[in-house]
Amino acid sequence: MNDFLPLENYKPLRDVVFDYMKDAIITGKLKPGERLMEVQLAEKLGVSRTPVREAIRKLELEGLVVMVPRKGAYVADLDAKDLLNVLEVRSSLEGLAASLAAERITEEEIDKLKRIVEEFQKKIEEGDNEGLIKLDKEFHDLIFAASRNDKLIQIMNNLQEHVHRFRVRYINEEKKAKKIHQEHKKITEAIEARDTDAARRWAEKHIRNFQTEVVKDIKYFSYKE
Repeated sequence: MNDFLPLENYKPLRDVVFDYMKDAIITGKLKPGERLMEVQLAEKLGVSRTPVREAIRKLELEGLVVMVPRKGAYVADLDAKDLLNVLEVRSSLEGLAASLAAERITEEEIDKLKRIVEEFQKKIEEGDNEGLIKLDKEFHDLIFAASRNDKLIQIMNNLQEHVHRFRVRYINEEKKAKKIHQEHKKITEAIEARDTDAARRWAEKHIRNFQTEVVKDIKYFSYKE
């Protein structure tokens, strides 16, 4: 089945192809270690090989693609060192964001946070992994927005691509999803109670638990010198 790209007049074709491939890598449609074949990708997307080749080069610069001599381009693995670095930083950011949100969040935002938690439970029951991934991102994005700290939001946005690749890999079992749901409830309850210390503790614990489970799952866990 072909996946022809929508042509946007305001974007060069190479940028449209790049955005598509980048999203496919981040969301897991193109999996770590998968070989990127220019001809097949061009045929699938309904474009020539040139924009695909340019997109692959740009993705390599962003660390999402690796070039192997005499073999070609491959989707970069989720490197263990990168994972630990990102999650160590994210734990502190999430704790700070939750603490600030407990002070600054509006009642409307609290209601939205609670609705996301409720919807998350429904998606678990339905076995909808894509829905869970979307709601997990919405939950954390809302807490950062409620922090009312633009610099904090900017820093987190710079980590989003890495975080999302790990999120896709992590939310793949009902047991893990249920654990996430319970932790989201605790964070929400603390924020609603305006308990800044509890909000920080639960948010940091949530990411530490995430870190522990993801590291267990990564079979190629090894540091690169």
